[in-house]
Amino acid sequence: MKPKKSDQANLEKRKGIFFELGLVISISLVLIAFEWTSGGLGDNAFDAGSSEQIEEEMIPITHEKPPEPPKPPEPPKVTEVLEIVDDDVDIEDELILEDFDVDQDTEVEIMEFDDEAEEEEAEIFFIVEDMPSFQGKGQDGFRAYIGQNLRYPEIAAENGISGRVFVQFVVEPNGRVTNVKVVRGVDPALDAEAVRVVKSSPKWTPGKQRGKPVRVSYTFPINFVLQ
Repeated sequence: MKPKKSDQANLEKRKGIFFELGLVISISLVLIAFEWTSGGLGDNAFDAGSSEQIEEEMIPITHEKPPEPPKPPEPPKVTEVLEIVDDDVDIEDELILEDFDVDQDTEVEIMEFDDEAEEEEAEIFFIVEDMPSFQGKGQDGFRAYIGQNLRYPEIAAENGISGRVFVQFVVEPNGRVTNVKVVRGVDPALDAEAVRVVKSSPKWTPGKQRGKPVRVSYTFPINFVLQ
């Protein structure tokens, strides 16, 4: 007895539908595979889109500079050799005059050093603790000295010229009088006589600053009066 199949369980009737459905799925898978392969070619490393990156990685061509000429060798250093002499060696200090013609008539010039050059370099004070004094008698003593040694110029006396001449000078630390000059004069003859009498002054008692003799500038008026 043959078994009977129901119409719902019989798949022979639906075989064509299954075949068509399988064919459609196969074709779809094939198309998807082709599209996937063609899409991957855009990311190829050898594509023209990577030309900028290749240009950046290119090594620039450089030109080699010609080598510099060699420097000349430095001259050898000369070392000074010091000869050490023992203390017991006699050294001659005699002056040899073989190259000079010296006789009794030869004149020898003696150089003299002027103390005024050194005095001019020192600082000059106008006011100090102890002002200079003329032989311990101050201004009155110097005024008396001027009166005793002043000579009235004849040309000024004949022309009736008189007046007061102001003379400035420096009393040095040794008491000498230097740098005598007229700061306010009256007549050339009177001015010259005032300078002369001041220059002939004997030494003063120098001025002192903090107990040390220093250079002091002094201004003194000299009166020329006709009698």
